[in-house]
Amino acid sequence: MTRGLVAVLLAAIGAGSTSNLITGDGGRAEQAPDLSKLNFVRVIYDSEGGMGEAYYIYDGRLWARWETDFPEGDDNFAKRLAQLTRIQVSRRAFSRMLTASDLGDFPMLYMSDVGYMVLSRQERSALRRYLLNGGFLWVDDFWGDAEWQQFANVMRDVLPERQWQVLPASNPVFKSVFEFDELPQIPALPFASPFGSTAEPPGAHKLPTGSMEEAQMRAWLDDEGRIMVLATHNTDVGDGWEREAYGEWYFETFSTKAYMVGTNVVVYAMLH
Repeated sequence: MTRGLVAVLLAAIGAGSTSNLITGDGGRAEQAPDLSKLNFVRVIYDSEGGMGEAYYIYDGRLWARWETDFPEGDDNFAKRLAQLTRIQVSRRAFSRMLTASDLGDFPMLYMSDVGYMVLSRQERSALRRYLLNGGFLWVDDFWGDAEWQQFANVMRDVLPERQWQVLPASNPVFKSVFEFDELPQIPALPFASPFGSTAEPPGAHKLPTGSMEEAQMRAWLDDEGRIMVLATHNTDVGDGWEREAYGEWYFETFSTKAYMVGTNVVVYAMLH
């Protein structure tokens, strides 16, 4: 990714326009999605454990793992995606359980912070059905070996006939709009620093973490090589969306990259 692309993105979305984005508690009335537009849909799931595992307190709010960065990050991304592409996008994100009767109305789903995730048998069957019918799942913001294994174990039941693989930079998802030589590593705002590593600290994640220095795109592919499930591992793209209004340095250093990655993923999903 070149410095010139960052400049283009800054000009397109306006670095000074972040003050009108959502930074509050995100409360909203339930509304029906407009199916004539792309709806960015967050998956609701259960997690194992107690405080610090299935849920946590941060920034004056109790968060379940599934709603990390929700709805602010998802809403901000929907706004920016509409500015950066010609895709007709609903400006407010939605959430659904995997067993929702209308899940098939949505061409792509997004999950975050899945390091403690558990799915019921019904949810695993519903996800398998969704994926085999052409759906696309993007999973983000989980770090280290233990959190990866938690998700990989679930996927072993969902797609037992398929194995995940690391995507090379030659894969079209790296080049669908913006060009990347590697997946950017985006730390959550509390861990971002202009000095040293961009990896989050091991103590913030499930143990054992192993190395968290390298961000990777990992994926499960269908028989034609289409990505069915995309995982952005050892990076937190969603926090780049959510926290763009929390300082010019974080916005220019990480949020711009987060929007580029998100745009590439969505455009790839829509074209495949």
